Amino acid sequence: MDPDSITCQTRPDQGAGPTGIVPGVPDVQDFITAHRQALGISAAQLPVYLEEIGSTLASHCYKQLHTTATSAELAAGTGDAVADFQRLEAAMTEGHPCFVANNGRLGLGTGDYLDLAPETGSALTLEWVAAHITRARFSAVDGLELDGLLDAELGPELRETFRDRLAEACRSTGLDPADFIPLPVHLWQWRNRLAVTFAGDVATGRLVHLGATEDLYQPQQSIRTFFNRSRPQRHYVKTALSMLNMGFLRGLSAAYMDATPAINDWLAGLFADDPALDPGRVQLLREVAAVGYANPLFHAATEQDSAYRKMLAALWRESPVGRIGEGEQLATMASLLHTDADGASLAGAWIRRSGLAAEDWLERYLDAYLVPLVHCLVAHDLVFMPHGENVILVLRDGVPERVLLKDLAEEVAVLGSRTPLPEAVERLRAEVAPEDHGLSILTDIVDCFLRFSAPLLVREGLVTEERFWAVVAGRLTAYRARHPESVERFDALGLREPTFRLSCLNRLQLRNNRQMVDLADPAGSLAYAGELDNPLAASPFTSRRHPSVAV
Repeated sequence: MDPDSITCQTRPDQGAGPTGIVPGVPDVQDFITAHRQALGISAAQLPVYLEEIGSTLASHCYKQLHTTATSAELAAGTGDAVADFQRLEAAMTEGHPCFVANNGRLGLGTGDYLDLAPETGSALTLEWVAAHITRARFSAVDGLELDGLLDAELGPELRETFRDRLAEACRSTGLDPADFIPLPVHLWQWRNRLAVTFAGDVATGRLVHLGATEDLYQPQQSIRTFFNRSRPQRHYVKTALSMLNMGFLRGLSAAYMDATPAINDWLAGLFADDPALDPGRVQLLREVAAVGYANPLFHAATEQDSAYRKMLAALWRESPVGRIGEGEQLATMASLLHTDADGASLAGAWIRRSGLAAEDWLERYLDAYLVPLVHCLVAHDLVFMPHGENVILVLRDGVPERVLLKDLAEEVAVLGSRTPLPEAVERLRAEVAPEDHGLSILTDIVDCFLRFSAPLLVREGLVTEERFWAVVAGRLTAYRARHPESVERFDALGLREPTFRLSCLNRLQLRNNRQMVDLADPAGSLAYAGELDNPLAASPFTSRRHPSVAV
């Protein structure tokens, strides 16, 4: 939407001209309040949604005022892959472009903001607690034990310090230190929720505060995930955070944590066994271990999906640092939607740095990002949530070489009953009508990401909109030609049909901004209205890289 096309007219109570209408200043909060009935937002939800909008605007203003690096500078990097990666993570002006209120973060005060918001680029220590085994469970991928994980993540000196503090705490309660599982917690969560809401567990010694890490961690775009700045080879840490942000309280389910490593083991095995999922194009950042804490009082008092059951949990995810070689860069895929203070896109800067024609650059990117995701759907009925924050690009000289997929256990699904699943990961199965399977590509990728990418490149004269979508369609047709055994399944997805159903994501948040989707039945929670013209239903296109493939 062109900002200059937005005008506002208002009819004030007094001082109006002859028509009773005067020019006004466009204000999104005023707009939402005035049109709340048309938007279908309830009286109870309206003030909370307005608060989320206000927080999003405040975050946007901070980003605009503090974005000093140009897109060309970000694309060029400094030669330090880790520092450049985290510089990019903090520099992003866009994350979830489909959602209007995409930075609510209710409960984050101004003091907390500078320490905890991803766009500030701050680094902080994580708090650790020890949880009694009557309330906590540890799970890990095959071959990983708790002691080995803690040794690698904390180091011998800090582990010994935490052991001493736990032993001291147990002397007053009579509990056995051997019956505790240590886990990290978000600083805000400890101060604002756990130390208060779980005060009974703290008082009885079943939850022991151990102290802070020595390592410094940088919050990532998802705000509850942290990258280790002191020792980048160590794992990402994802923590529960009872803060309202874009349609959910961002907790972590203890029940989901129990199966997380098993799901990651299954996914890793599936990728390893499928030669079409070339690790030179696509890889997984596995969630290798998790701890979930189940407070029996709140479990007895709540339903299964209550936020009170998601207040204390953590998982460890593989770091991308060990996946890159000399001369390679890491970048969140959200960076493809980033523009600097002058309006220049980072995607355009990478294309210029690469020296490739924009269409050639797009083909390489789509072969790493789009094509493997389409193959997972065609071959395995497997879908991801591949928005910009959930994908990391690996680039060399500005050219995407491969992608790293993350946030796996909570946001992947297997559609229907065709693909067999081990019992431990059966919760991934989602019953979705076969005619809707293709929407996981058309909605999540075409409508919710590529739709926002194309105008940036068009505006900079790098490609026309028609050619952009022709390249996307061409990569799909080239995939179809390489896999004649899957043509029937590919065609059934309807990826080149003239139209597709419009999934209205903002309507979900307007309907329930505390839980916009039932995680037990995400497909059943969606809202549809009308259809969109499918840009992939384009004229035939012959690939520059594969001229022998007619598409």
